[in-house]
Amino acid sequence: MIEYRSSFLKLFAERGYIAQISDPEALDKLALEGPITAYIGFDCTGPSLHVGHMMGIMMLRRLQQSGHKPIVLMGGGTTKVGDPSGKDEARQLLTDEVIASNMASIKQIFTNFLSFGDGPTDAVMVNNAEWLDTLHYIPFLRDYGRHFSVNRMLTFDSVKLRLDRDQPLSFLEFNYMILQAYDFAELAKTRGVRLQMGGSDQWGNIVNGIDLGRRVAGAELYGLTCPLLTTASGAKMGKTAAGAVWLNGDMLSTWDFWQYWRNTEDEDVGRFLRLFTDLPLEECARLEALEGADINEAKKVLATEVTALVHGRDAANEAQETARRTFEEGALAENLPTVEVSAPELAEQGIGVLHAFVTAGLVGSNGDARRQVKGGGLKVNDATVTDERAILRTGDLTPEGVIKLSLGKKRHVLLKPVG
Repeated sequence: MIEYRSSFLKLFAERGYIAQISDPEALDKLALEGPITAYIGFDCTGPSLHVGHMMGIMMLRRLQQSGHKPIVLMGGGTTKVGDPSGKDEARQLLTDEVIASNMASIKQIFTNFLSFGDGPTDAVMVNNAEWLDTLHYIPFLRDYGRHFSVNRMLTFDSVKLRLDRDQPLSFLEFNYMILQAYDFAELAKTRGVRLQMGGSDQWGNIVNGIDLGRRVAGAELYGLTCPLLTTASGAKMGKTAAGAVWLNGDMLSTWDFWQYWRNTEDEDVGRFLRLFTDLPLEECARLEALEGADINEAKKVLATEVTALVHGRDAANEAQETARRTFEEGALAENLPTVEVSAPELAEQGIGVLHAFVTAGLVGSNGDARRQVKGGGLKVNDATVTDERAILRTGDLTPEGVIKLSLGKKRHVLLKPVG
């Protein structure tokens, strides 16, 4: 293992962010000479990023913490093409209006992690549509396309895996890696960027950018990737049975976000503490060493610290207190997620219990709800549901005026009649 001298690469190595570096010794030396400007790109395919994007966001945070300058590259241009990496089919093409809306929604996330401004290590946000939207096709092909070998491009995972599965790859998508490489060269020329970071699935695209920068401008550029993150059981980060774990509070409640991290597998606690919190490494090691039931205390710390980064310290503490009251006191905590239902409907014809759980977002369909009933996984006001044809009515309201729906021991939603 390389003994890094720069605080930047030491921090990345200690916390577990390094999978590959294009020239580790040279990058280490460069980091000792002064602030490095580095970037990670984020396409605007949805109105929020999710937990799977947090590795990249935390890498930018660590970069700034170690005295360097992060650039958040918003993919207003590349989103129009779609990254084929890890996909069996083309992404849905979005309109300019949807992309702009998604970008505006995503931007707010980064202010929780990075300090923006005009200083030498302050973060900057840039939109690659600024240069990609103005490219002229023939001049671009002549000036840049000639530097790319199709033979080599066919060997990159983003292309090769799709072809190996006999899935179509459009010419539009095939161009994505060229545009990403052009981003690197453009940022090197206009903003002094020397380093691109990303997940290890982006290694081929990053290397393309390094080569392009050298060929067209003689620039010495570098690449650093992090491991693709999976849980100890092999599950992909950022997805649950109920859907994506979004970072925007208007798409996933603070409570559900906290619960996602509280449910971390025992084997992942130490790794996630190092990657996703600012706790000192010594404290991460102490928490990781807890055994038996005590490991649950470490999971609560993990959940609260990550939630504090994304949603703020007050919201994180509130989620932790809600969990304590719900699980330790058995109280009906007022901060549990709440879904409104029609009061007249509840009073007159009632709401089917299966439909209620679907409405609450605890299950994806009536079929899912039926399977949970058979396994004893659904509860209404802490009583196990045994009849899938049961109807919830006004008489089921608790003294607090709500109906508590539970999936297992840890997921709860309150139905609140209105109107």
